[in-house]
Amino acid sequence: MALAQPEPGGMLAGRIEPRTDPRSGPLRGTLATTACMETLQVGYLHAVAAAAGCSLSQPFPDNGIDWHVSHGAPEHVVDDEVTVKVQLKATYQVPPRPAGTTFGFTLDNEHLVKLARSPVAVHKILVVMLVPRERDEWLSAGHDRLDLRHCCYWTNLAGHPVTGRRRTTVRIPTTRIFDDRALCEIMTRVGSGGTP
Repeated sequence: MALAQPEPGGMLAGRIEPRTDPRSGPLRGTLATTACMETLQVGYLHAVAAAAGCSLSQPFPDNGIDWHVSHGAPEHVVDDEVTVKVQLKATYQVPPRPAGTTFGFTLDNEHLVKLARSPVAVHKILVVMLVPRERDEWLSAGHDRLDLRHCCYWTNLAGHPVTGRRRTTVRIPTTRIFDDRALCEIMTRVGSGGTP
């Protein structure tokens, strides 16, 4: 069987007008930036969950919680599989490597009340992704890696008070980088009957 060879310059070479500004980068779709940010942070969550050995499920309909992350291990005391609810948020308004021990992130009060409820049967965490303003800076790929920029941070808002009229600014610790090790540690604490 013969395999077709790709056309030089790609399948569409010569069929569309070349872009006149080389600084403009590839022709990206017209999907809103906020929608693209949501997709990027979901990709980040999937990568972290995969590396941590966790399963993901998405509640339908979404009632203010984006994902359920479950972690099975015979060492868990409360059950052989524990679950944490995850709310994802993303912003380009906070620069990478925020100065100080925390950075501010503003939530609608209705959303904060849901995340701050305590006690709960299933713990919740907020995961905030800081992304570059320009989409062409969000990721880069090479033969040995895929880099997503910039970073996700997590916090447990249980018991957090509502302080604003319609919105409240919460503080996200910069020491709580959300990666596979952090997720495993969260699940270990929850699996022993503790909090995230």
